[in-house]
Amino acid sequence: MQQPWQPLLDWWFGAAGCGAAATAGEVAAARGKLWFGKQDSQDHEARERFGAWVEQALADALPDWQQDARGWLANILLLDQLPRMIFRDSPRAFAGDALARRLVQQGMARGWDQQLAPIQRVFVYLVPEHAEDLALQNQAVQLFQVLFEQAATAERELFAGYLDYAERHQRVIARFGRFSHRNQILGRTSSAEESAFLLEPGSRF
Repeated sequence: MQQPWQPLLDWWFGAAGCGAAATAGEVAAARGKLWFGKQDSQDHEARERFGAWVEQALADALPDWQQDARGWLANILLLDQLPRMIFRDSPRAFAGDALARRLVQQGMARGWDQQLAPIQRVFVYLVPEHAEDLALQNQAVQLFQVLFEQAATAERELFAGYLDYAERHQRVIARFGRFSHRNQILGRTSSAEESAFLLEPGSRF
């Protein structure tokens, strides 16, 4: 019997990426544009297919999805990744972050992240990486460091990239205490130092 969250995992990772048939590199090559591509068509598809689930997740109304590692992962995607697509460039893009952080810490305490494939764990560890909190940023870097160290030789470059991105996020929070590129969306006033920083290449994630 298919679990209710399986269509979401199949869409996000590809059907092969939900099992042991594909390597992390193959899954990332096939799905990377969905994950990081910022395309209107993909945002629309996310909204049409999974928007109702996102609203349920934001209301913390999917308790049955929090009973094992795969449902937990799917719930995290609904809270952390899909709002960034469905509500892109609006405050609601970050509406699920606090609940996602709570779910991540609860699930990791149960060892659920260790039951997932490394490429799936990336999307668990992105949750603390998205936090405007230095302690959580430090945790994210540590988690991505472990993924990199455990990666097969052929996939070390892929996981080195994820680690580098975590370190870049950490440096921004260590410097400013917040993600400066979110200021305009959230109605926050940027300092002069932040405004200068936002003119630099790679300052926006």
